[in-house]
This record gives sequence, C-alpha cells and structure tokens, in this order.
Amino acid sequence: MTSKRPGLAVVTGASTGIGAIYADRLAKRGYDLLLVARDKARLEALSQRLNAETGRKVDVAIVDLTDPAQLTALAARIEDEPDLTLLVNNAGMSADGNLLTGSSEEWARVIALNVTAPTLLSGAAGRALVKRGKGAIVNLASVVALAPESFEGVYSGTKAYILNLSIALARDLGKSCARVQAVLPGVTRTEIWERSGKDLNAFPSDWVMEAGDLVDAALVGFDAGETITIPPLADEDAFEAAQAARVALLPGLSRAEVAPRYRTAR
Repeated sequence: MTSKRPGLAVVTGASTGIGAIYADRLAKRGYDLLLVARDKARLEALSQRLNAETGRKVDVAIVDLTDPAQLTALAARIEDEPDLTLLVNNAGMSADGNLLTGSSEEWARVIALNVTAPTLLSGAAGRALVKRGKGAIVNLASVVALAPESFEGVYSGTKAYILNLSIALARDLGKSCARVQAVLPGVTRTEIWERSGKDLNAFPSDWVMEAGDLVDAALVGFDAGETITIPPLADEDAFEAAQAARVALLPGLSRAEVAPRYRTAR
C-alpha cells in the first residue's frame, strides 16, 4: 500500500467524516481518487484541496447509492476502472427510532445504502481486482455487529451483514492477491448521529473516538494485513477467543438428527 503508484482508490460517502479522512490519508499515500457522495459542493471542495495538496488526480462522482440505476452505473464504472486497486465502502446511515417506531421508507433506505450498495460495489470491485491480481476492499462495519442487544436492530443488522460479507469475500478471493478488511468502529464523532436524530453527547466521553484517530488506526490494521480491525478494542485476545468459540460451533450446526433436547417423547 506504500508503493510510488498504488493506483486508484474509490471512496464512498467521501464528502465528510470518515470517508473524507480516508480520502485525505489515501491521497497522501499516493493514490489517485474517485470520491463518491451526493453532496456536490463538499466533494468538489475536497477534490480541489487534495489535488492542490498532494498533486494526485481526484475525480468526483455525484451518486445517490440508494438509487438502483445510479448504483448500477457506479458498479459498472468500478468494474471497468483499469487502475482500480482499492475500494473503501464507507457510505452508511441510520434512522431515528427503531423498527417499531421509525419510518418504513427510511429503514428501506438504510438497507439500500448499508447493505445493497456495498454488496454490489464489493462484487464489482472484487471481480476487477481478481483480474488484476492485486488490490483490496475495505468495508466499514461497526462494533454493533457484535452487540445487537446494545443498539437498534436494523442498523446493527446491516453492520453484521457487512462483517459476514467481508469474511466470506476474503475467503472467496482466496489466492488472488486481492484482500478484504472489515473495520469495526465504536462510537465515532461523525455527522451520522445528528442525521439520524441521535445525541452523540449522550454517550460517555471516553466512548467517543475522533474520526481521524479511527481512520489512522484502521490503516495500521490494513498495513498489518488484518481481515477484521477493531480500533477501540484493547484486548485482541478476547476477540480471537470469541471467534475461535464461534468457529468451534460449526461442525455441530447442521446434522441429520435433531438434538436430544428437542426430541419429543414417544
């Protein structure tokens, strides 16, 4: 990732927050950029700044990733990009309330942006990277993927999906020399909280990570070759133990016979 000409990086949700910081850090690492978001003014301002500061080529794509036609067009562009070496699936959203109290239309948009868009873009990028034999896909998940009891179910469910997708896609890429990283932030200072009607100040201050610190830590994990990176988690052994326990369940999860505790008396 530190070569002189690492190629093109596509960053979604790049107009602000984590996406904008990824764009900054990647440009400084020598990547040319394709920045994707809906906010034209912010994207163009960021593009001009990064081009002036780094000399890298920075293009913008004004795309609503919840619109099927626009998403399909972007996926096709990504798959056809000859210099593609990195996709950062960062765009995401939550909504006010929960499944019982929130708007059905808004939750449908959450699923479109958090699930459908990164799925199709990962597939397009994955096919392109396999052909080139190099590159990576970075998917922004969340620690709530591991804690469904602690947060709203639709949002946490979308992030669990991204984690599962990333692990399986890493397997599918196999020996292609392309790889996947899932990044699991904790509470991070971004605009997603205000946009979804939630109060960031309701969390203890020692829970809230700055977005720049999050991205810098994620890049350390990327450089180390991690498939799953959890920047706030100090005890890596605890997560590894949880993963090992989960994997240990696999041989017993599908059997021809019903488990004894579920057998009816005859």
